[in-house]
Amino acid sequence: MKKVLVIEDDQSILELLDIHLKDLDCEVTKSDHGKKGLDLALTGVFDLVVLDIMLPEIDGLDICKEIRKREIYTPVLMLTSKSEEFDKVLGLEIGADDYLTKPFSVREFIARVKAIFRRIDALKKSDSSDSIIKAGELLIDIAKRKVIFNGERIELTQKEFDLLFLMASHPGRTYTREELLNTVWGYQYSGYEHTVNSHINRLRTKIEDDLSNPKYIRTSWGVGYWFNDNLDE
Repeated sequence: MKKVLVIEDDQSILELLDIHLKDLDCEVTKSDHGKKGLDLALTGVFDLVVLDIMLPEIDGLDICKEIRKREIYTPVLMLTSKSEEFDKVLGLEIGADDYLTKPFSVREFIARVKAIFRRIDALKKSDSSDSIIKAGELLIDIAKRKVIFNGERIELTQKEFDLLFLMASHPGRTYTREELLNTVWGYQYSGYEHTVNSHINRLRTKIEDDLSNPKYIRTSWGVGYWFNDNLDE
């Protein structure tokens, strides 16, 4: 059974989501205030957080930022009444996994929840039998979501880690920007491939000694990116 935290101040929406999440065999914890919701997110163990942006006391963006700052990697599905592109990009940047604009259909909500569960399960299955990936001076501890480079731990955001883990798990395979976007963020962000570029660039600044000639994350021009499978070259 999946455990889901719903933080939403509209009682009618809160109860509607509660009903349909339970139909998906989820155990649901509810909160209609930002501060209480944040406390629950930081102290509980959940498989998904459904998070409204406009909340009393603390808004959803700040809650999401705080969750990620505490290195909690629970998937976050954000709800908002706004539809501007700026909001979607901001949601991507602070670590949200999905974004749904009100009003939305129950069918669409259920589809997004199922997609998040499938995507997270797929990322877990990408894990090999080893919990450690070693490549050159790079060490990726999958279970602890920890990355060591040149003997020192480096701090990665959730999405930076997911990108690195996905590519390092399949060295030599070229991923298109769309594939990376769909796998790490989800299909609903089609058209935001530039976000992949910005995350790759930030990731490179943390794990590459020479940005003009990257050693680990290589570019297939006009296609996408691949993790070097021949680090002796």
